[in-house]
Amino acid sequence: MDADAYRTEIPVRFRDVDAMGHVNNAVYATYLEQARTHYYRDVLGADLSAVSTVLASVSVQFYDPVELDDEAVGVALAVSELGESSIPMTYELRAGGDVVAEAESVQVAVDGEEKSRPIPETYREAIEAYHGL
Repeated sequence: MDADAYRTEIPVRFRDVDAMGHVNNAVYATYLEQARTHYYRDVLGADLSAVSTVLASVSVQFYDPVELDDEAVGVALAVSELGESSIPMTYELRAGGDVVAEAESVQVAVDGEEKSRPIPETYREAIEAYHGL
C-alpha cells in the first residue's frame, strides 16, 4: 500500500465472528465503512453521515481469515485519482501483520435528489493534498 495511505485500526468484536470461528465475509464491508468514517473525520474534517455521498460499488478479495484473537484489523485506505463526482478508494486489510484482504470502493458525491454532482472543492483539495495527487 502507498506510503501516503490513510491508516486506522478497527477492533474485532465478538459479534463479527460467525459459526466457523472467523470474521464473517459480510463484516469486511463494515470494516471498510468504518475506515471511511475515520478517513472523512480525520482527512476532511467531516462526519461521513453529513457528507452527501453514496457507495456506488465495493469489492473485496479475501486472502486469510480474521479471528477474534486477532483483536483488530488494520486498514490502509488510498485514493490514487479522483473523478468529477467519484472518489475511488483502495484498501489493504491486515491482521497479525499479514494482508488478509484487499478491497476497492467508489463513493459518489450526490445532490439532494441523490444525483451525482461534482466533489466539493474543499474535499477535493483535502484529498489531493493528503494523497499527493
